[in-house]
Amino acid sequence: MIADLSRFDPNGVSVANNNVFGLPFTEENASLIIIPVPWEVTVSFKSGSARSPEHILDASLQVDLFDSQFQNSWKKGVFMKPVDKKILLKNDYLRKENELYLHFINSGEKIETNKFMCKTLKEVNEGCAFMNDWVYEQTKTQIAKGKMVGLLGGDHSVAFGLIKAIAEKEDNFGILQIDAHCDLRKSYEGLDYSHGSIMYNVLNNFPQVKKLIQLGIRDYCESEWQCICDSDRRVATYFEKEIKERQFEGATWAHISEEIINQLPQKVYISYDIDGLDPKLCPHTGTPVPGGFELEQLNYLFRKILDSGREIIGFDLSETGVSKDGWDENVGARVLFKLCNLMLSQN
Repeated sequence: MIADLSRFDPNGVSVANNNVFGLPFTEENASLIIIPVPWEVTVSFKSGSARSPEHILDASLQVDLFDSQFQNSWKKGVFMKPVDKKILLKNDYLRKENELYLHFINSGEKIETNKFMCKTLKEVNEGCAFMNDWVYEQTKTQIAKGKMVGLLGGDHSVAFGLIKAIAEKEDNFGILQIDAHCDLRKSYEGLDYSHGSIMYNVLNNFPQVKKLIQLGIRDYCESEWQCICDSDRRVATYFEKEIKERQFEGATWAHISEEIINQLPQKVYISYDIDGLDPKLCPHTGTPVPGGFELEQLNYLFRKILDSGREIIGFDLSETGVSKDGWDENVGARVLFKLCNLMLSQN
């Protein structure tokens, strides 16, 4: 089904009754489907990302549709599915359960000594596994229809189900991870599917992921460092400190970008944790860290990936916070628009 755009004015004021970015597409006639995942059960610092899909949807109405790099990509159609209220309610309940559990272990208590906390941990882990299955089924259904798919979190753990669905279709692809953190911890805080374990779980479950390139990492632990060292070059991590030092000594971002791209397989999945950006752009993200990228640095890299002939096969955008002045969700909406245009420009 092709959308009728004859009465749609891309230069006019966004119509609130339309979908994301004020676009008049439906799930049937859009090429790209965005699935919101209102989930932040395992967040270990600041909360808020579970509500960010709805806030980003509202902020997206302020995004102008003209993109000089991808001038007509939006015409192929983007549709964001409604937030599933049952998933949000489950998140809210389990988030409170996990807060009790984290307070318990952060007090130095041993979980083995408390049957109630053992039950709580089991319930949280089962809930996260349920969420993974839900995302997998949602994304698998859309892929089977020939749709492109992007996820809008929620915390970074939401990506597992989509990567699983893609891994069933593709036997060789790479992940480009934008992040302040490695997310390579094994069962972080005793949680099987923590936001801090997403890439550990991906590497250990999906051999189809031949390469993981991490960009902007600036907060990590010794076990994550060892995981990188033991990966036999399957993981290539560009630490913030190393990128900046190379630039201080004369290396250009163009040269570093070319080096990054040369390591990527033909097919690339982008996993975009917004805390990979400078915190001035996302101050209310769950775990902000000083340093980070500017938007245009990453947009330049993404464009060069397309110029190299590689294909972007999916994305997730996670960890956007909710702010009183709407700043975080405004930035999140613009990151989302660029990711959508990257995918739509290929087809």
